[in-house]
Amino acid sequence: MDKLFIRDLKTRCIIGLNEEERINKQDVIINIVLYGDLTEACCSDNIRDTIDYKEIKKNILFMVENSSFLLIEKLAGEIASVCFSDPKVLKADVTIDKPGALRYARSVAVEISRERLC
Repeated sequence: MDKLFIRDLKTRCIIGLNEEERINKQDVIINIVLYGDLTEACCSDNIRDTIDYKEIKKNILFMVENSSFLLIEKLAGEIASVCFSDPKVLKADVTIDKPGALRYARSVAVEISRERLC
């Protein structure tokens, strides 16, 4: 499968277990690999024949900025679900970084892989 990348998408949301994390939005950094067959777009040079990464990005930002999750794992799963709103996406790898989550560590991250079920 062909791959399309959305790299280092930074946004803020309510994420975490601690009381302060439940009140103040925190930075998260999102990296996504979208898998699909891009053969037709390579030939046609037509936007309708490829994955609409701009629309996916807009939908992800809206969902994340209005979300409130305890775990970055749950956030990653919800982002993967948004990716499948585009029928051309057959698989999505989602990595979420939560900078500053651990003292002495630059970031904590989770990565998930999901495939379209039908």
